[in-house]
Amino acid sequence: MIQRIQSLFLLLAAACAFCLFAFPFGTTSSPVADNTLYQDAEYNIMDSPALLGLFCVAGGLAFISIFLFNNRKTQIMLGRFAIIANIIGFVLVIVFYINNSEGLSPGQDQENIVGFSLPVAFLVFAFLALRFISKDEKLVDSMDRLR
Repeated sequence: MIQRIQSLFLLLAAACAFCLFAFPFGTTSSPVADNTLYQDAEYNIMDSPALLGLFCVAGGLAFISIFLFNNRKTQIMLGRFAIIANIIGFVLVIVFYINNSEGLSPGQDQENIVGFSLPVAFLVFAFLALRFISKDEKLVDSMDRLR
């Protein structure tokens, strides 16, 4: 199951989604009392239940689809749902970031951290996995025609 390149891409995509627990989206130099995202000086996945749910679903679907190598159509479907969940989560991250960055004082500097690049890396790995799964599906279909 891990010997195929698409399984490796799905594993990397799932790792990108679950690494969001370790890497914040942004930080400030000190906590901001009146800002919902930067009360603890970090904007991370734990600041919103919607973000937590969407990125866990995306990572979980990518990880589960690794083990569905015998059923490529289901694997493609789960991969697409994972991509959709990741895109919705990333859009929410950006919306929350824009809405709450206006409330910061001019002295508060925001630093963007690795967290903003992880959903993009997830998308790249998931699209590569879907591409190779589709290639396998086409190869199997062409072999069936030869019989």
